[in-house]
Amino acid sequence: MRSAELRAAATRVGAIRALGLFAFLILAARAAHLTVIDKQGGALWDRQVYTRLELPAARGMIFDRRGSELAVTVNVPSVYAIGELTPKARHALARALGVSNETIDSRLSKRKGFAYISRWVSPAQAARVAQLGLQNVGLIAEPKRAYPAGSLAGRLLGFPNIDGIGVRGIEQREDSWLAGTPLTIRVERDGGGQLLADTQLRPTDAAGGDIKLTLDASLQAEAENALADAIAQTGARGGTIITVDPKSGDILALAEAPSFDPNSFRTTPYSKTGASAFDAMVEPGSTMKIFVAAAALESGAMTADEWMDTSGGEIDVPGKTIRDRRDFGELRLSGMLQYSSNVAAVIAAQATGAEAHYEILQRFGFGRPTGSRFPNESAGLVRDWHDWQPVDHATIAYGQGISTTVVQLAAATAALANDGIWRTPRLVLARRTPDGPWLTAPPSDSHRAVSAETARTVLEMMSDVVSADGTGRNANLAGLQVAGKTGTAQ
Repeated sequence: MRSAELRAAATRVGAIRALGLFAFLILAARAAHLTVIDKQGGALWDRQVYTRLELPAARGMIFDRRGSELAVTVNVPSVYAIGELTPKARHALARALGVSNETIDSRLSKRKGFAYISRWVSPAQAARVAQLGLQNVGLIAEPKRAYPAGSLAGRLLGFPNIDGIGVRGIEQREDSWLAGTPLTIRVERDGGGQLLADTQLRPTDAAGGDIKLTLDASLQAEAENALADAIAQTGARGGTIITVDPKSGDILALAEAPSFDPNSFRTTPYSKTGASAFDAMVEPGSTMKIFVAAAALESGAMTADEWMDTSGGEIDVPGKTIRDRRDFGELRLSGMLQYSSNVAAVIAAQATGAEAHYEILQRFGFGRPTGSRFPNESAGLVRDWHDWQPVDHATIAYGQGISTTVVQLAAATAALANDGIWRTPRLVLARRTPDGPWLTAPPSDSHRAVSAETARTVLEMMSDVVSADGTGRNANLAGLQVAGKTGTAQ
């Protein structure tokens, strides 16, 4: 009896072992099928353990011409989530970040895998999130643009958006050089959803190149302070100061008011962040009398010593009577500039002729972009001379019926100080790769606008404008030769 029971027990054990072995073989076969044949198992494993993460590369730095930092990249924490979060976890996360539950729900609903919950959070917010210890929620360092000088040259520098794409100013113009290559990496996560540390997570591995601007930060600061004082004294709504090196075309300072701080681009209306010196067309007013004088001299229509009779202080052209603010009597071209006579400007324009006048305006760069490649730069507006009526030609002589940008006007005036050579305004002085030396940018394009003799003659006339009797006498500086021209637009 005993031996029979033992045999039965042995039979049951053998049967159980056989069933266990059979089940193991079935499971092994299924696993092999999933991983080798249709790879569903491997894909499931990857989804549970790995995720793909794209990080923008650290943007290259922006310096002024003397090496002062104007734009840098710093790493700041961002909050992410992987997969689903419980309502309790979402509520805790919302409280830690100071946002609504709906905000968390909205951001999680956009992506089923990896999703940013809040980017560029403060150290205090990051600490509160870390203390929660939530599963599937973590912190990762992201590159963020920072501007150490705040609003200094803010409109010129511009900014990249939250995804690291330049959308204004120099940041947009030089985006392909500054941006580098974004990192797309496959990272492993632990059971709590935290990304495991890996050297591949360093954004600096694919950093963009650096640029050195023609801007002088010290001169820029002085210009911005002077502009702020002028606005406070006059009650103006805004203003622009631009400083250009006539020989190279380098823009040394470009102050605009009101300015803005690129560090706060997320809270500043986009329309308030453009550089109006490049993209806003203005009526230049009497500053255009400079170029009427240049056209009259260059074309041979008049000489510097020739007199014009402006007696009566007005002149009739078909469709309009043009007046001066007072009767200036007889004037030379220098007097036309010194006293800003509209009547004399019309006489000079008529003597020059519409075609020659238009040609000179084109040579000075009016009616087309300067070639600076600044984003959204305006071409201004100068109609073809064939479309001018006599009244159009007359008003264009003193800067009405024509539109320019501040940069166009600065480049044209600088040509007179460069013996008649017009140069494309230059913004970038040098570039370097992350590990390379500085390479100076090539000289800007140039062409002759007028002869050196004409340029020098007009420049000498412009010195009379800032004399004691001139309209620009307030711009006269003791011990420094100044030439200029005032202008008032309607």
